[in-house]
Amino acid sequence: MKKQLQRGFTLVEIAIVLVIIGLLLGGALKGQEMIQNAKIKNIKRDFDQYVAAFYSYQDRYRTLAGDDAAADTHVGGTKPAANKAGNGFIDTGAWDTDLAASDANESGLFWEHIRAAGLISGSGANLPTNAMGGKVGIGYGLVSLTNSHVFCFSGIEAETAVILDASYDDGDAKTGAVRGIGGDNGALTDKSDYTGNYKNQLCFQI
Repeated sequence: MKKQLQRGFTLVEIAIVLVIIGLLLGGALKGQEMIQNAKIKNIKRDFDQYVAAFYSYQDRYRTLAGDDAAADTHVGGTKPAANKAGNGFIDTGAWDTDLAASDANESGLFWEHIRAAGLISGSGANLPTNAMGGKVGIGYGLVSLTNSHVFCFSGIEAETAVILDASYDDGDAKTGAVRGIGGDNGALTDKSDYTGNYKNQLCFQI
């Protein structure tokens, strides 16, 4: 009876397997990069769309969405609280909190008003969701951007924040028109990059 010899892989076979593994890994990494780039493009598109809606509403009704004291007449929307309505600022309500049914805060009503005006799709005052899964909100004078309205996005990881900041501004978390929110919910004052205290919340000056 002949003994069966155990046959190993040849160098050529091993090389072919390694090439296939390399191609699969390369394809997976490229796919992840493409998905990430698509998300970044979606965030930039959303920001540009919201800025356009902000100014379109102002041009059309000579007041700001959310701050519109005649919103019921203009778009059939809810009016903000009378003590702040029509003062030229969207300055009541937390930017990252959905509007409560009994509340008339301007940060939430901004979304109701621009939707009712047909400037973005949908209806109601709930905050939009961004491509990274976080929320989008609006506020005034946040993260040391005093005398300015800003759109803020939550759920933006540090690596993505650097890319977005560099696309619109200077790539620095604590300066310019794009800034990261720190651990104290304020601007990053002791970091020059998106590390440490950065809380995955990025604000864009309008």
